[in-house]
Amino acid sequence: MTRKARPRDETTQTAPRPVAPALAADAGPPLTRLEVRNLATIQALDLHFGAGLSVFTGETGAGKSIIVDALGLLLGSRSNTDLIRTGEDDLLVAGFWNDDVASRRVTSQGRSTARLDGEVVTLRELQDWAQRRLTIHWQHSAVSLLGPANQRALLDRQLPGELGAYTAAYRAWTEARARLEALRASERERARQLDLLQFQAAEIAEVNPMPGEEEPLQADLNRLANLESVAQGAAGAITLLSDGDENALGFLAEAVRSLNVSARYDETTAQLQRELREALDSVQAVTGELRAVADDQAPDPEELARVEARLGALGKLRAKYGPTLEDVLTFHAQVEQELAALTRDEQDAGTLDADVADLLSGVRRAAADLDAARTLRAAPLAAELVSVIRQLGMPHARLEFQLTPLAEPGAHGLSDVTLQFTANPGEDLAPLADVASGGELSRVMLAISTVLGADTPAVVFDEVDAGIGGGAALAVAAQLRNLAQTRQVFVVTHLAQIAAQADHHFKVEKSVEDGRTVSRVRLLPPQERLHEIARMLSGNTSDAALRHARELLGTTDSGPAT
Repeated sequence: MTRKARPRDETTQTAPRPVAPALAADAGPPLTRLEVRNLATIQALDLHFGAGLSVFTGETGAGKSIIVDALGLLLGSRSNTDLIRTGEDDLLVAGFWNDDVASRRVTSQGRSTARLDGEVVTLRELQDWAQRRLTIHWQHSAVSLLGPANQRALLDRQLPGELGAYTAAYRAWTEARARLEALRASERERARQLDLLQFQAAEIAEVNPMPGEEEPLQADLNRLANLESVAQGAAGAITLLSDGDENALGFLAEAVRSLNVSARYDETTAQLQRELREALDSVQAVTGELRAVADDQAPDPEELARVEARLGALGKLRAKYGPTLEDVLTFHAQVEQELAALTRDEQDAGTLDADVADLLSGVRRAAADLDAARTLRAAPLAAELVSVIRQLGMPHARLEFQLTPLAEPGAHGLSDVTLQFTANPGEDLAPLADVASGGELSRVMLAISTVLGADTPAVVFDEVDAGIGGGAALAVAAQLRNLAQTRQVFVVTHLAQIAAQADHHFKVEKSVEDGRTVSRVRLLPPQERLHEIARMLSGNTSDAALRHARELLGTTDSGPAT
């Protein structure tokens, strides 16, 4: 994606200086830049990001979460034409991961175009690509944690060996079971097909046609059917050649004799006389053969019937399986192959029952091993998570992994795995999906990301600090800072305690220009950051507020560093 350079303004700034720790080696490329056009109150925005913890702050209603909405579009979130800035034809969001670029354009007609490195891709392809690089934990997206599959995955990602063994056993069993069910479902049809193929194969084998045999048979039939005419023709020829009062043999013999004298004196005449004698011998031989033909005036009934029957049988095969005899032979070979395959199916159906039963036993053993490993790991993992969750403003929180047996093996074992949770003292554990608020879900997600590690190189938290303050806010800030040691972390926050931990502090500001509302985002320099922290703490920038901000930032009067 090529873009012309633009003059730098307050929406465009150079990349933050690299003061934050680098990403872990296995984290993958960071998000280095975000470009936004015509999204809600943002007209034009071009942000550069560094490693570590980046925070977005601003007055209530300034539009801090628009940044999260922009990143959400790259993750495939539903495009809403209401997001397009009033009066514009489209919006554009582009994210840069070093040399890789992902973008999405949404038009006022509701059309969405996704691109990767400038090439048009499906929205699903963009989503799959971006989800390997970016995770957003916003209150309404924390619903992903409510899904049983995701809760189970939290535990199972700790057990790759047992899960892999179960997955392999389950796949082998389901494939064998599907084949057996297919064989059983088609049993009646297979029996009908077997009967038909066996009949066709027997019918062709009984005749046993040979390639090229029809033409000589047809010639024999023509001869036998016209044997009387053949005999009569031979008799007439004999009359002309030898039996008539004047015949060819007599004339030839006389011609030979008339040359006796001249042949003594002329070699040419002698040669001609020899040729006449050869002709006479040939006519005599032909006459003899013609007599045999003339004497055979009635065909052999058995031979005629045999030829007719053979041609009839071959014709019947051609009519059913032809049109040519070669087609019949090809069809017969195909029938034999299908018969062999169906016979194998019959044999497989007889033995596959036992195989499926054996494979199911293997699945149950692997499932038992998986559940044993889950049970062994569930309590320590829950304890680790609870330890962090309690630091995040929920001192009475409890959390457990609950295994519920299934009647039949499923794709992920013989048990459902769900998170049971409560944030309040005296309350019974209940499914996380039923009892956790949006802010509580965000903090549970933060604990999970801290304990288990984030799945992507960049992680975004929106409203993770909802409903907390004081020491809990400091604990949330510490956890975010800890996560930012190995991942690139973005946080939309209203808490000064979190903002003070940032490596890069961005401020979202809203103003009215030419009668239009405009949101802008700036990377704050040290002094402005101090004033923003003071505002977040006290709502003003009094000396007391500034002093408190310096204490929070851990700086001297010279001002904080970013």
